[in-house]
Amino acid sequence: GAGKTTLVKLLARLYDPSEGRILLDGHDLREYDLNELRMQVGVIFQDFQRYQMTFSQNIAVGNIAEIDNAARIELAAEKSMADLLYGRLPNGFDQMLGRRFSNGVELSGGEWQKIALARAYMKNAQLLILDEPTAALDARAEYEVFQRFADLTRGKTAVLISHRFSTVRMADRILVLEGGELLEIGTHEELIAKKGRYEELFSLRAAGYR
Repeated sequence: GAGKTTLVKLLARLYDPSEGRILLDGHDLREYDLNELRMQVGVIFQDFQRYQMTFSQNIAVGNIAEIDNAARIELAAEKSMADLLYGRLPNGFDQMLGRRFSNGVELSGGEWQKIALARAYMKNAQLLILDEPTAALDARAEYEVFQRFADLTRGKTAVLISHRFSTVRMADRILVLEGGELLEIGTHEELIAKKGRYEELFSLRAAGYR
């Protein structure tokens, strides 16, 4: 309820702010062509869709113009580690997913999440926004996904929303939101030294592992 997902939707221009402005390279976001802007932004929300379609189609909806580009779909799957599912799907990328069809295969929450991540990689986006992208993954899988993500976003901008400090620590800049307002900003080390809200929450979480 701090406003994290709302902020992300504003960045992606799913709607415009009722007050203030969002600037990109010094220009109001509303000055940019909406379609061109969205092609440069890849977003995966925590409440992503599980489409009753084939494995490849589920990934291709991230950039529907490339739905027939098998090489691009396979590369996106590899980047998100969704390709690890390929070996156990009877029909590979043509496998129907979900329970709606008699030959459909249901996936676990973490497996669906990797497919959702692959959608973000279908674009050559300059800005990747992941809203709680690993909530359904275990600790090891989360670590592997974010190590891959760190490599793939070099030279680009990535916005991660997470409550997990193992994820948060990776960021170059951390923003702490509370009650719809920006409470603190800085690196992990700076925020720990500040001994504010971030340090309090980090210490409480760390105490649980001692």
